[in-house]
Amino acid sequence: MSSVEVLDAVRDERGGYKVDIGRGQRIGRVSSEWFSRPDDEKFLSLSDLFTSVQTRSEHSTTRTVESAAVRVEASRDNAKRLSLVLPGKADPLSPTHWSFGQLAGLVGAPATYLRQLPAPLAGINLQYGLASHRAEQIKTLETDNGRVELRAVTGPDYGRIYDHELVAAVQRIAGNGTGDTRWKVPGVLDWSTGIYNPRVDMTKNTTTLYASDRDVFLFLVDDLNPIEAGRLSDGSPDLYFRGFYCWNSEVGAKTLGMASFYLRAVCQNRNLWGVEDFEEITIRHSKYAASRFAHEAAPALKRFADSSAAPFVNGIRAARERIVARSDDERTEFLRKRGFGKAESTKIIDTVLGEEGRKPESVFDFVQGITAVARDKTHQDARLDLEAKAKKLLDRTA
Repeated sequence: MSSVEVLDAVRDERGGYKVDIGRGQRIGRVSSEWFSRPDDEKFLSLSDLFTSVQTRSEHSTTRTVESAAVRVEASRDNAKRLSLVLPGKADPLSPTHWSFGQLAGLVGAPATYLRQLPAPLAGINLQYGLASHRAEQIKTLETDNGRVELRAVTGPDYGRIYDHELVAAVQRIAGNGTGDTRWKVPGVLDWSTGIYNPRVDMTKNTTTLYASDRDVFLFLVDDLNPIEAGRLSDGSPDLYFRGFYCWNSEVGAKTLGMASFYLRAVCQNRNLWGVEDFEEITIRHSKYAASRFAHEAAPALKRFADSSAAPFVNGIRAARERIVARSDDERTEFLRKRGFGKAESTKIIDTVLGEEGRKPESVFDFVQGITAVARDKTHQDARLDLEAKAKKLLDRTA
């Protein structure tokens, strides 16, 4: 059955469809971004986001200078204000909160302590650090928007990938991100009915397109084209849709990266529910980062956007069909051979029994039990370890 036929068969009058969020992983990364962003960091289209970050880039310059040639000046009128004079630049630069911390870190000075000192005293400490900086060189990113700011200070081998480059790569597959292509900002799960509605108004509260003076973060889904991968215990289709998120910081606040996955729903708080087949690529801003982005990350994003769901669907179906245990002893042995202790094995089996009304038999049953137990883990390392075991088990079956 095609995705259109599946949607027609199960959708309600608003175009929503029933989902089972009791399976798979819950991922809170997007929710954390949504919760922490003020309105001026939220955008209603990819074109608006691109214009914002590209304009910033057009007013920016980057260069590498000798550390010892940088002069630190303290304001006579403001005891808390420091500025920097770079070689070949007559006008002083005002460091941002972020770049001040970077500069202090590069010369081995505690930024928090320096911020508490009067500017003249902090300036003396920074000047000494720059004069004795062993690396000898620093790379700067300066932006002139009426006031010249020093936005970033890094080592000379920092491989900068501008935020607008990542946004442009997403635009090539997602257009404006508003539904003009199959990729769009996600809908919302109705907790009272278990219905996922893919069509919601784009507002500051629902958007998942973010940018600040330090970074960008984008999350888009293909939720108008759900995919059936087997049936639930009540006979209804188990529906998924594709999604990805990506991030970058041109000032060195974080790596560049992207994650792709299949999921069952997104709630109002932008938590991802029922996630399967999670894959992630991260690229450090090292010397050859720009080349890796061009030859690795951007093509990977396009491959996922253009790829068929058949391998994922076939893998899920194979895991559902492969029966590996029919008795309690076989269930315990199956889990123990894969590194689970007695108590954990019992918990996995009981979890499946509680959620499905029967004990696990297929590989898929065990995978769902493992991920359900992982969701209840309070320690991240323990949760990630269980999720990795579940993914390994599913991948081997596929």
